[in-house]
Amino acid sequence: MSIERITPAEALRRQRAGAVLIDVREAHERAAGRAEHALGVARTELETDPAASVADRDAEVLLICQSGARSLLAAQALLEAGYTRVASVDGGTARWIAEGLPLAPPDAQADFYDRYSRHLRLPEVGEDGQRRLLAARVAMVGAGGLGSPAAYYLAAAGIGTLVLADDDHVDRSNLQRQILHTEARVGTPKVDSARIALTALNPHIEVIAFPERIDSGNVERLIADADVVIDGADNFPVRYLLNDACVKLGKPLIYGAVHRFEGQTSVFDAGRQRGQAPCYRCLFPEPPPPEAAPNCAEAGVLGVLPGVIGLLQATEAIKLILGLGEPLRGRLLHFDALGMRFRETRLRPDPGCAVCAPGLAFPGYIDYAAFCAAH
Repeated sequence: MSIERITPAEALRRQRAGAVLIDVREAHERAAGRAEHALGVARTELETDPAASVADRDAEVLLICQSGARSLLAAQALLEAGYTRVASVDGGTARWIAEGLPLAPPDAQADFYDRYSRHLRLPEVGEDGQRRLLAARVAMVGAGGLGSPAAYYLAAAGIGTLVLADDDHVDRSNLQRQILHTEARVGTPKVDSARIALTALNPHIEVIAFPERIDSGNVERLIADADVVIDGADNFPVRYLLNDACVKLGKPLIYGAVHRFEGQTSVFDAGRQRGQAPCYRCLFPEPPPPEAAPNCAEAGVLGVLPGVIGLLQATEAIKLILGLGEPLRGRLLHFDALGMRFRETRLRPDPGCAVCAPGLAFPGYIDYAAFCAAH
């Protein structure tokens, strides 16, 4: 049986006479504009269980999509399911809008569907995944070279709550690599500068400023409610402290570090996977001497390098929240910018680790500055 094809104007006339008009596009498409009083039922959902939307197989059913292609396919499926009066709207919603026909009131969720439309098109993310991102909380130590790109992309991705810890102020020397900050905000606390940039990009997320130097007295307050912790610190005492706190509280820690033209990143998840995943101390039982690992102020750093590593950290955070792919647990990823090469080192949990060994009670926080100075 051939499918009747009608104009939007004819569809409107029939709808007002009692026909059922069904928009078979996805929710994020309908949010951008749909015909007035049209039911929203995605094509796959309609074809799977048409009776849930239209119980009477003799009712007049009009189908509309974006341009008219999907509605034809859905109409064919309904005919095969026994529906006797089915028509498809030629030109779809695009033509309906172009002809000035009445539209439904703007969808309160229009921003959500429009802003995250490219995520919503990914079956691995979809609406459920995007809402998980919006419900997530990520704690980040450092709003500088690594924290800037990581926070920027996490805000864009729709991470609902970002907690940024940094007690520093914006300096002109930061601007070569710390992309959250601007010339106009030199002298501003970095967490305040970051909040301005991130909420300008995505006003629907919450950015919580934590303008404190991280120590054993406040670290748990920073990360206790976080789903993921990102290490953007530039010193070893904070890295060891973060690691120990994440092991104690069972938080995944996304590590990153840069030096001149090289960077590295990994995911340390020993707090949730004792004996299976390593922690930072399994990789570095003792810190290197200061002369072997000077900071950026002393050794310099290629400005784009923290961008590469920070984006890798943001990618791992999103994967962990969504449960996608293979995180960098037990793998240390090295990046050589001059050679434009990545290489990977396998990491194993240390059964004798002072913090994450199976069955070991948390030994307590130590004087991390003294620990690092002693080696």
